[in-house]
Amino acid sequence: MTGAGNDRAAQLEQAQDALRAGRHAQAVALAEGLLAADADDTEALYVAAVGARYRKDYAQAEDFLRRLHAASPEYGRAWQESGHLARVRGDAAAALDAYVRATRHNPALAASWRAQGEILAAQGQPAAARAALAQAQRIADLPRELVAVTNHLHEGRLARAEEICRHYLRRHPRDVEGMRLLAEIGKRLGILDDAEFLLESALAFAPDNVQVRLDYIDALRRRQRFARAREQAEALYRSDPGNVLFQSHLAIESMQTGDYDRAFELFDAVLAKVPGDPATLTSKGHALKTMGRQDDAIEAYRAAFAARPDHGDAYYALANLKTYRFTGGEIAAMHAALARPGLAFMDRVHICFALGKAHEDRGEYADSFRFYEQGNALKRRQTRYDADRMTAELRAQAEHCTPALFERHRGAGHDACDPIFILGLPRAGSTLLEQILASHSQVDGTLELPDILALAHRLRGRQPGASRYPQVLHELTAEQLAQMGRDYIVNTRIHRQGAPFFIDKMPNNFRHIGLIHLILPNAKIIDARRAPMDCCFSGFRQLFAEGQEFTYGLREIGRYYADYVALMDHWDSVLPGKVLRVQHEDVLDDLEGQVRRMLYFLGLPFEPACLDFHKTRRAVRTASSEQVRRPINRAGQGAWVPFDPWLGELRDALGPLAAPAREAG
Repeated sequence: MTGAGNDRAAQLEQAQDALRAGRHAQAVALAEGLLAADADDTEALYVAAVGARYRKDYAQAEDFLRRLHAASPEYGRAWQESGHLARVRGDAAAALDAYVRATRHNPALAASWRAQGEILAAQGQPAAARAALAQAQRIADLPRELVAVTNHLHEGRLARAEEICRHYLRRHPRDVEGMRLLAEIGKRLGILDDAEFLLESALAFAPDNVQVRLDYIDALRRRQRFARAREQAEALYRSDPGNVLFQSHLAIESMQTGDYDRAFELFDAVLAKVPGDPATLTSKGHALKTMGRQDDAIEAYRAAFAARPDHGDAYYALANLKTYRFTGGEIAAMHAALARPGLAFMDRVHICFALGKAHEDRGEYADSFRFYEQGNALKRRQTRYDADRMTAELRAQAEHCTPALFERHRGAGHDACDPIFILGLPRAGSTLLEQILASHSQVDGTLELPDILALAHRLRGRQPGASRYPQVLHELTAEQLAQMGRDYIVNTRIHRQGAPFFIDKMPNNFRHIGLIHLILPNAKIIDARRAPMDCCFSGFRQLFAEGQEFTYGLREIGRYYADYVALMDHWDSVLPGKVLRVQHEDVLDDLEGQVRRMLYFLGLPFEPACLDFHKTRRAVRTASSEQVRRPINRAGQGAWVPFDPWLGELRDALGPLAAPAREAG
């Protein structure tokens, strides 16, 4: 920790000690000193809010909490403190709403559960009160270590949560809740294979534990083991076919396995019992979109926000079609939703991105950029992406993946020729290339497969903050490399439909080309590249589900693009001819020429179906799904140009790379 970091920690501890000792004015003063250095310091804002409440300075406490919710909208203790403040001011309704939000973000807050129970009982809702008090009792009955783990987990301190949980499980190796919590930590860290194993073991010990089974289904889906996830969802459904939660899960897993008829049947069964349920309508819309039934998807999304006007997911789903134009009434409804202070965090994020698209379509570029920036700022604050760390990770690939490494392992790895990796940056045209190649009779399109990223994560080792990857590549044996390649082929087989070749379209695999070459030396790799300003701005206005945290700031995405180009130059140097670079603009200019070039690189004969890619019927699950169902077009080219006055940070981060794009614009 730096000297400044030590000073901050010491001052925060003094403020917390003062609060515990009842010296509330001193606690607030110390917290304000921290806030002078960092106005968004979450822990300082929390101490200040609590201290102000105890001093009965309720207006000041409310101001600190307003700032705290803006800085950390999913901080459960902040909402609990809002509940305490509202309660002491006599506003039971606001207190109940705050306590519900608190337990949604951190279910280990026993005080919030108890307060809910007391308020609900006073309001004449005895059943709901008993349920809340039962949750408080469940937490009271948990071992204190697991309560601490849950608090750390939901407040973002994953390393500390993992440390405590592993220590607890060493003494209680069959504790199901401990295993479940460690699996949740694994999921958040991206260690999905460990999470799957832990939940599978927990389910063996407690086969009737519904929460464990639901978590297991989630882990299997994240690992794209869709058939097994569906089996688990079927087991839940068979235990209680009338349970709408179980019906919903089975519908989603049926959709993931391509059984859309069953999915729609189950979605409709849920909607028959819960008419207008916005989450179900939105999920049904996603299924319809994936099937290419755009008009029906639009109808489902619009029904979702008709049922709940602040349902941001449905608004953004419409924007994400790329072809939908919002009505004036829909735009007004989104503005009204944003004006409500109690709007949930992800609803606010979704609506900001949707309004960015809506105003862009109307040529209102200043308003459009304002909403794109608001949405990105919210996500940037939530993810706390570290650009310096990413630069260091990518430079480590160039430092350790040397000609000597590849020469030492020449002839190692698994000899399969099946995989075709399409990689690069998101929004660079990779979905278009996949759709073109998947239209060939000898190529299966699959998904953005997580297997290479998961392998790289395992190679990092278990010690927090001390990654052994990529230098560990020098220590691997030929047998280990071959086994890793075989495992990749076996684990991805579930996504194939029987063609000799298949595509793995995970963009972030560009970071791991050295690893790919070592374990699968005969795999083909295509780098999908797009003009820098087009690519970066397209990423900035796209809200990704997960895994692309660098897109939430203009400076961050520009720097990432520059780092990507530098690393790809390194791969070209140490593995000449390994990667085929396909420039998106060249595909637009000469589709047939680029198709023939790719097929020649892959050793495949030309097939005209590749030119008619938009006629190929297959499920497409990325943000470009509707675009690749239309003939080749230039709709996205130069989209950044009207926003040029606000893109200075992006141009600065790109440096010399920005110049050609600006001239082209």
